Amino acid sequence: MDSDYLKVKICGIRALDDALVAAEAGADYIGMVFVPERRRRVSPQDAKVIVDGVRGSGGVVPKMVGLFADQSAEEVCGIIDYCGLDLVQLCGEETVKYAGELGCDVIKVVHVAESATVDDDAGTVSRVKEFSGLGHLVTLDRLVEGFQGGTGQCFDWGVAASLSLAGHPFLLAGGLTPKNVAEAIITIAPWGVDVSSGVETDGNKDHGKIRQFLINARTAAGKSL
Repeated sequence: MDSDYLKVKICGIRALDDALVAAEAGADYIGMVFVPERRRRVSPQDAKVIVDGVRGSGGVVPKMVGLFADQSAEEVCGIIDYCGLDLVQLCGEETVKYAGELGCDVIKVVHVAESATVDDDAGTVSRVKEFSGLGHLVTLDRLVEGFQGGTGQCFDWGVAASLSLAGHPFLLAGGLTPKNVAEAIITIAPWGVDVSSGVETDGNKDHGKIRQFLINARTAAGKSL
């Protein structure tokens, strides 16, 4: 992994025009949700239109990511093949063994409790090491009981900063917006950042916010090197 280049993931994409804006603005990853009963869920058919449209646009093509949570490997692999996904992001209680059965690169969400602190969060460190030690990417997101996937809520950034200082690469998620992403990057120095609701207005992707998020993230990353 290139630790000197901040990665940016724009998640919860449901329309081709939003994906094209994210790609043109410089996103490294575009995420689409396949978790049942989630508001941002897309059908495999709509996702394939997005994937094919981005790859056929003639511009830079980000990695295309599908988000799943505690779904069968058969279902996940079928969607990977049909849509042509590059990676999957696992948002549930999936094991390392399960991740290794999917046949593609994996991002595993490790949820951080609201009460977690640098001194008492050995569980987060253990989970990050468990997956990153086998070459999987990790996303740190806020734990909300009974809720799978992105939460849009922050956790103690000190926990993330300590992991970064110890040399563990991860994508930072949870409550990021164009207004606070620069502070997060300078404070934590993550391998990458991941946003969904923070670049929306009234529940829909806001093209201005997507572009500003990328600008602010890249500017902050340049200052933190």
